[in-house]
Amino acid sequence: MKTTQKVIAILMSAAFAVVFMFGNNAMAQTKAKPWPVPDKDKNVKSLVKAGDQNAINNGKDLWAKHCKSCHGSKGLGDGPKAATLKTIPGDFTTKDFQAYTDGELFFRTSTGRGDMPAYDKKIPEAKDRWDLVAYMRTFKK
Repeated sequence: MKTTQKVIAILMSAAFAVVFMFGNNAMAQTKAKPWPVPDKDKNVKSLVKAGDQNAINNGKDLWAKHCKSCHGSKGLGDGPKAATLKTIPGDFTTKDFQAYTDGELFFRTSTGRGDMPAYDKKIPEAKDRWDLVAYMRTFKK
């Protein structure tokens, strides 16, 4: 009887280890896939003048309310919810990110994809979403 109990204990431990390993792999984040933006949206010009401090301040307030939890306070992708996402939120301070056009950032903010929600309803005023883009431009390494 004791041998049977030992075998069951070993099998249960092995089963637990397998479930634990696969459970952790399922939670592993992946890098975001390319996110193409239609040309008509990519080339849209911002409603905000470069360096407009009022727009940047408004964008910062909106960022704190809507974006910071995933993207972090400085756009590094290290917000408190970031680790729970399926995809890595990304680092907005990189040259690659900053090379996107304003239109691309506005499109992605407005339409969302995957873990990234669409903000065209949550932030209905286009001007406010453009202010967010202006604030994203302040992220630098």
